[in-house]
Amino acid sequence: MSAASWPRRHAVPLALAIAALVAAGLFHRPLIDWFRGPRHGAPTPVAAPAPVAPDAAAPPALPRAELAAPALDTLHRGFAAYERVRAELAGDRLDGVAAPAREASQALHAAQAALTGAPPAIADATGQAAAAADRLAAATDLPSARRAFGELGRLLIAIGAADPRLQDGWRVFECPMAEGFQRWFQRPDALENPYMGPRMSTCGSASTWEPAAAAPAAAPANPDEIAYYTCAMHPSVHKDGPGICPICAMTLTPVTRGELDSGVIVVDDSRRAQIGLRTAPAVRAPMTRAIRAVGRVAYDESRLEDVTLKLGGWIAKLHVTATGQPVGKGDLLFTLYSPELYAAQQEYLLARGRTAPGAAPDPLVRASEKKLRLWGLGDALLAAIATRGEPLEEVPFTSPASGYVIEKDVVEGAAVQPGQRLFRIAALDRVWVEADVYEADLALIRAGQRATISLSYLPDRRFDGKVALVLPSLDGASRTGRVRIALPNPGTALRPEMYASVDFQIDLGPRLQVPIGAVVYTGPRRLVFVDIGGGRLRPQEVQLGARNDEQVEIVAGLHDGDQVVTAGNFLIAAESRIRSSSRFWSEERAGGAP
Repeated sequence: MSAASWPRRHAVPLALAIAALVAAGLFHRPLIDWFRGPRHGAPTPVAAPAPVAPDAAAPPALPRAELAAPALDTLHRGFAAYERVRAELAGDRLDGVAAPAREASQALHAAQAALTGAPPAIADATGQAAAAADRLAAATDLPSARRAFGELGRLLIAIGAADPRLQDGWRVFECPMAEGFQRWFQRPDALENPYMGPRMSTCGSASTWEPAAAAPAAAPANPDEIAYYTCAMHPSVHKDGPGICPICAMTLTPVTRGELDSGVIVVDDSRRAQIGLRTAPAVRAPMTRAIRAVGRVAYDESRLEDVTLKLGGWIAKLHVTATGQPVGKGDLLFTLYSPELYAAQQEYLLARGRTAPGAAPDPLVRASEKKLRLWGLGDALLAAIATRGEPLEEVPFTSPASGYVIEKDVVEGAAVQPGQRLFRIAALDRVWVEADVYEADLALIRAGQRATISLSYLPDRRFDGKVALVLPSLDGASRTGRVRIALPNPGTALRPEMYASVDFQIDLGPRLQVPIGAVVYTGPRRLVFVDIGGGRLRPQEVQLGARNDEQVEIVAGLHDGDQVVTAGNFLIAAESRIRSSSRFWSEERAGGAP
């Protein structure tokens, strides 16, 4: 390489290198400041605040208000405690966070109590800030502490924007690299970033106390403008222009913005006839509700009689020997041998023997006669003893009621004691039917309502009764309550422990109602299609109430006289799902009654 060619080959690179050195010498300080940020102790250049994009982390927009002095003082204390927390986080120190965070919580709770005349939104924000301070005090690591600190700062900045007197002496900064809420306020002029700590303590720029401005409202869309093209068989297909479905090759149909927003579709008369579409009005009319329950026939407990003795002895002869045996009132049940009863008869006869004929009854006669009556001897038996003139060794005892022996606790020759139950007799001319009714239906049933009883093995008979009692307890396993119906039982057709079907007809009074087939179930939502004229059908969300076999009550969403689709609505629903807004068909809870 010759000496003459060297300058020509290296002149350009050499000139560029010299220019770079000159630029570095002239602009080295601005470049260093750009990389390092403002120096500690140096005033921070105040630039125009960066606009904050509206998002979920923006401070709430609170109404402007001049807060009362007690509330203002406690808020100043809360702001001061917030500043001490900020200084600890700016140094990556967690140990010193809890104490000032608790002070902030106490001050904010006191401020909330003092905000009696302030707008409710400010009091609510103060309470939320106190809760955020509690979470900050309980934080166990720096990331969670910084998240709680950001939430606390978000609410305090909103409160400071509501009353500008709280802003005195504070500067607001913002760090675009912070996660979540990116603003904070501090006393020092020099940046001390609590979100990034010492590693990036000067990251940030000046900001404002004001909440982020909302985005301007979009201009209303033309309802006739085509939003997209879709497939009737595959509504998930959305295309910007006409064409065919990539799944089934059907021609795509247009969906306008008006259809998308309202869900209204147009079905002409010829198409209505093809799909069998019918409509009917929503009417306010008397409504009855049928409730069917499983019941069990039981004894009428008010018609049970127990046979007991008031003295001891031995059963000499048993005339009713088996359970289930029918007895009539006055029929002989058994004879009893009792020494005590025998002695009482002798006393009675001796007292009568000492009384002259035609004389007034001796008190001893009345006393001995009273004893025998209390032991169960009737007038006829006393007369027979007096006529006979000597005591009976085996005294007969008769049935106190007509019915059937359902319990027998004695055998012939057995010894019996006073108070022992020997027989239980049940009359079956009236019985109870106890129905198990689900707890959702119990509130509709009242004492005195009529009920119809039917049995599968007596299909040609119906028994009418009235509700005697709705028991106050519920079966925890089946979630049913017991309803007792009392009814006559001619011919003992109803026998205890039989199963029966119980039907209640509940009069609900006038209710706004539509046919059950008019309601379309879309997950949590209940919709009907309202005919609004001109061939147009609009989906309408409704809230359901009571129902019977044919009608369902509309609690909210319709008016008396509204025409609703009652047949063919599933095809209409498919069409509307293709064309309408997702608000009608999404899975979010809509509050419709099941």
